[in-house]
Amino acid sequence: MKQKKCCGRTPEQIKAVRPLKDGVIADFTATQLMLKNLMEKIGSRYSIGRPRVVVGVPSGITEVEERAVEESIIQAGAKEVYLIEEPMAAAIGANLDVGEPSGNMIVDIGGGTTEVAVISLGGIVVSNSLRIAGDDLDDDIANYIKREMNLAIGETTAEQIKMEIGCAMPLMTETSMEIRGRDLADGLPRNIYVNSTQMEEAMKESISKIIEVVKLTLEKTPPELASDIMEKGIVLAGGGALINNLDKLLSTQTGMPVYVAEEPLDCVVRGTGKTLDDLERLKTVLINARKRK
Repeated sequence: MKQKKCCGRTPEQIKAVRPLKDGVIADFTATQLMLKNLMEKIGSRYSIGRPRVVVGVPSGITEVEERAVEESIIQAGAKEVYLIEEPMAAAIGANLDVGEPSGNMIVDIGGGTTEVAVISLGGIVVSNSLRIAGDDLDDDIANYIKREMNLAIGETTAEQIKMEIGCAMPLMTETSMEIRGRDLADGLPRNIYVNSTQMEEAMKESISKIIEVVKLTLEKTPPELASDIMEKGIVLAGGGALINNLDKLLSTQTGMPVYVAEEPLDCVVRGTGKTLDDLERLKTVLINARKRK
């Protein structure tokens, strides 16, 4: 989190980079260095050798991207690498019983991708991956404020606005917050107030695309599993699940109950951790473990 706060604030000799973008590796060297550093820290703290690693990847990942992930982690010092689709990891982290012969639907709205999947019998029956998610909502907010208020703000400020007053449907009581940015007319710092209604308008288009991909996935879902989902409801995970009233809007648009997972931000990482703890039993949910058979 400390490193993220550096974005847009670094001096000329320091560059803040994002090794991962849209859920896949954008900078191979930076990703490798980051992973190597993390593994060295863990290895020195717990006195372990080369570890086994489980990595969450988008469900629409290509074989080339799979190999890039595997290679970067092996070169960083891992002994074995297993890949798990992020919606599957999110479902396990949200405590859904993925091994049962009944349908579970998970919508994981992360930073770079939105993953929608219907899961049954330890596998993904139907899935869609959309490269519109939290980062795009931040861009929507920054662009709206630039267009409508003639003020330039950074991605950190845009994310803060999204978390504090962002909403998918009107709130019972409109909320507002004061933000600071650079006036595009004279280049000087300026403070303005923005409200939740404006942020709903700013994010409207991207949120509608997320809802469309959920509907598309439901249309492709077999009838028996669709009836299970109608009974159990759709589960929202990822940071995007915390946007105010997103669950209500999705429920209105699909006619199904929608629930936000407990601690939605941590669902994917907790799911990968649980998979690693019980690797033999859960090997069927791993992409490359299935291919090795």
